[in-house]
Amino acid sequence: MTLQSFISACLLALSTTAFSQTSSLELAEIMKGEGFIGYSPENTVWSMTGERIYFDWNPENKPDRSNYFYDLKTKQILKTTAENYLSDPEYTKINDENASYFVLDNQLYRYDSKLKKSTVIYSVGDAIYSLSYSKVTKMLYFYSNSHIFRYDPREKSIQSIAHFVKGDKPTDPDSSLLMKEEFRLFDYHQSNQEKKLFQESTALKFNQQRTIYTGKASQRNVQISTSEKYILFRLDFPEEQKSTEYMDFMSSGGHAQSAKARSKVSGSDPKHQLAIFNIETDSLYFADFSTLPDIRKKAAYLLEGENKDPFFENDRKIVPHPLHFSSENDDNFLDVRSYDNKDRWIVTMDLQTGKVRCYDHQHDEAWIGGPGISSWNMAEGNLGWIIDGKQFYFQSEKTGYSHLYRYDVPTQTVSELTSGNWEVHEVYLSNDRRAAYLQTNRSHPGNRDLEKIDLVSGKISYLLNGTGYHDALLSPDEKNFVVRYSYKNKPWELYLSKNMVNSQLQQITSSTSALFQNYKWYEPEVIPIANETEEGVYTRVYKPENPNGAAVIFVHGAGYLQNAHNYWSTYHREYMFHNLLRDQGFTIIDMDYRASEGYGRDHRTAIYRHMGGADLRDHLYGRNYLIDSLGVDSSRIGIYGGSYGGFITLMALLTEPGKFKSGAALRAVTDWMHYNHEYTSNILNYPDTDSEAYRKSSPINYAQNLQDELLILHGMVDDNVQFQDVVRLAQRFIELGKKNWDLAVYPVEAHGFTSPTSWADEYRRILELFQLTLLND
Repeated sequence: MTLQSFISACLLALSTTAFSQTSSLELAEIMKGEGFIGYSPENTVWSMTGERIYFDWNPENKPDRSNYFYDLKTKQILKTTAENYLSDPEYTKINDENASYFVLDNQLYRYDSKLKKSTVIYSVGDAIYSLSYSKVTKMLYFYSNSHIFRYDPREKSIQSIAHFVKGDKPTDPDSSLLMKEEFRLFDYHQSNQEKKLFQESTALKFNQQRTIYTGKASQRNVQISTSEKYILFRLDFPEEQKSTEYMDFMSSGGHAQSAKARSKVSGSDPKHQLAIFNIETDSLYFADFSTLPDIRKKAAYLLEGENKDPFFENDRKIVPHPLHFSSENDDNFLDVRSYDNKDRWIVTMDLQTGKVRCYDHQHDEAWIGGPGISSWNMAEGNLGWIIDGKQFYFQSEKTGYSHLYRYDVPTQTVSELTSGNWEVHEVYLSNDRRAAYLQTNRSHPGNRDLEKIDLVSGKISYLLNGTGYHDALLSPDEKNFVVRYSYKNKPWELYLSKNMVNSQLQQITSSTSALFQNYKWYEPEVIPIANETEEGVYTRVYKPENPNGAAVIFVHGAGYLQNAHNYWSTYHREYMFHNLLRDQGFTIIDMDYRASEGYGRDHRTAIYRHMGGADLRDHLYGRNYLIDSLGVDSSRIGIYGGSYGGFITLMALLTEPGKFKSGAALRAVTDWMHYNHEYTSNILNYPDTDSEAYRKSSPINYAQNLQDELLILHGMVDDNVQFQDVVRLAQRFIELGKKNWDLAVYPVEAHGFTSPTSWADEYRRILELFQLTLLND
């Protein structure tokens, strides 16, 4: 019997008492998401003067958000226009003595702080990047359309100083044998050449542009050193991996179209080089990372067995990030990652030679990551100068939790600024760089607190540390914070707060709809449930007033993400769906299983080389909690989730058959060999060097074990977890003769659904699955 025929049979046999409990929530309404809830403010920025707060908002329930601002003097919220925006633009970090520079709609503006007026200084329709201001020459530099430009505020002139050209430098035609013979034989050619060289040597040179050839590589992270003697950029060479493709069957043109997407995980690492162009000598050379500690050392998993050489013959490939320059000279440091993401080095570079010296080395046999550090080798973490050329800050999981450290360059010593079994998530320096504002989870793993630390004395002040999430942005004069705050059952709103201990929040926006406000939203408990670790696993628990004996476990996605917390969830549709299920008598739990964010290094890397191992066991502990502590019937427990949550659902049904009556797997990974490189290689290494990790972590290898009711749901234009994943699993089920599964496809949906009708259809199917499998014998 297929799942659909099973549902139909259950509908015919449905007793009148099975669904006696109802909810005032309507599934189609709550699946409208923000269209039902209201649109919370986003993208908050301070104006340069600190008199306005700009943000994107949609209080009138239009098709999308528009930009608004809050005036601190009049306490009014007004819609932003081009005129009032440009008369008081958002605060930028690129400032000279009298002006600031900002980019808007591919145009570069100069804002005069005295005249309070913005003027376009560059506009050609191309994107503008890498703004930097030199205190030495008082010049502004920026990158656009493969050129580095220099803007002189005094002369109000713009000049291209360098042009990047893909390809090799043309060969000198004078080197041909035939031409050499012409010059040897005829005085006419020699005299013309002498005249040409004389003219070139005496001509006034107005254009100092250099041409830099990049070969087959593409350049990025273009920088000018503080001394303006060096141009630095990273060369990214073409990847060897084949890109994937997916089909769009619902294109507006009426024809099915293929589209390219990311490549699959591979052991073929791309090549990156950090290039240095010396402007004075007109020479190009490359940074030398061969002296990095352990640059040739193999990871532990490669040494399993006997007589293994612990070192590679050549250096491992690395990803260098942009340099952090002192504002006074070319003192610098930069973050460098190994491409296998097992090592992170913070180094300084001698720009004249390209040689580096290591300041700090972090190693993890699993993978480098954690809050403020970044789990992707293509992104750097939180770090910056405290005192130019002398002290900088960075984050490290040295103690097992991500904390803030200070490095003193003259003494080459590291000191710990924060410590404890909690983590620092964000770091922002004060204007004088004597203090840092920290976002932490010190008070509770499910909170985000705001703290201030004196970087000289180490004294910590607790500014905002109540229950919930305090996403605070400091005003330019450092007197106020604008705070995006939310609670478990209260969506994000903007508040104003003074920069002082225990300041009160003053609400600015009110965004929720009347429909949303008319329902009493449940406040789930957030508690640790016992597992095989000392800390347990934090879990959101939804307890119904009238339990029906059935339960549902929700599995959040993304792997490294947190959802058992005290603030408004990014899974707001699922939160509202859980309220609906609770109204019908279901008990629901939502676990921050191992690999979730915010609980330290051991929690983060517990799934190394086996996804669907420790993380799935946590859900089995959750199942035990439901049975032993909440009186749930062991034969009436379902499980569902999307993306990584869909993967765990598949692993639950296929590796622990009989433990869950039914499951719904949304946009689920079915075979990790078909997922992307950046995420997968961190956790499972490479398919060609750790194939067993991929085999035991992929649900498709356990398809023969399916015995519980399974519903699979997937978007057909998903360019992340691609439709091929479920196609392959479906074919495996077909060949195995499995009958108790069903597949629903969504022709216009990618990985994150956007259409309310798709959401409603998807969750109608999930609701019916749980009603018909968990409430009937």
